[in-house]
Amino acid sequence: MINLLPPKTKNSFQYARRNLSLRGWLTALSLVLVGMGALVTYGLVDMQRSINDHEHQIATIQAELVAEGLTQTEEQVKDISSSLSLATQVLSNKVVFSQLITQIGAAMPTGAILASLNINRTSGGIDLNANAKDDTTASQVQVNLSNPTNGIFAKADIVSITCAAPKTGDKPNPYQCSVSLRALFNSKNQFLFINQEPQS
Repeated sequence: MINLLPPKTKNSFQYARRNLSLRGWLTALSLVLVGMGALVTYGLVDMQRSINDHEHQIATIQAELVAEGLTQTEEQVKDISSSLSLATQVLSNKVVFSQLITQIGAAMPTGAILASLNINRTSGGIDLNANAKDDTTASQVQVNLSNPTNGIFAKADIVSITCAAPKTGDKPNPYQCSVSLRALFNSKNQFLFINQEPQS
């Protein structure tokens, strides 16, 4: 087939075909760029969302740690304050332990001994442990300590009495029973405080 078109027209057709091809490539390149931009935008948005989530989790954990630390600190402060208050009260009241123990020992029935005592409230409370030869003697400890005539305690209550059976081959223990008591100081106990006036 012989092309009889003038050279100028032929050149115009060639440039038109090239322009059409270039337009196709430009369209394809634009679509690729738009796609890449969309992917980059989605990635940035997703990354920012993950960062925000992690920051929120970190803030929550830090708040919990601060709250727990604050709670522990408050408890420690309360414990220290209670200890200081107890020490201040004990020092200000000046409990005469030697005379108090002597009084309690004198009130013990035959067959019982004072094992330990713990003042849990200087306003009047005390915990005592005594050892006794049997449960009857252990009960008598409570009766003797709560007796108003000895002037030590206003009242004494038994917390527990336990008796252990002797083991074969062991050295005989004369005090098989243990009694725990909680007692309230008698406000008129003349040997309880140094600065208290003796009762006539």
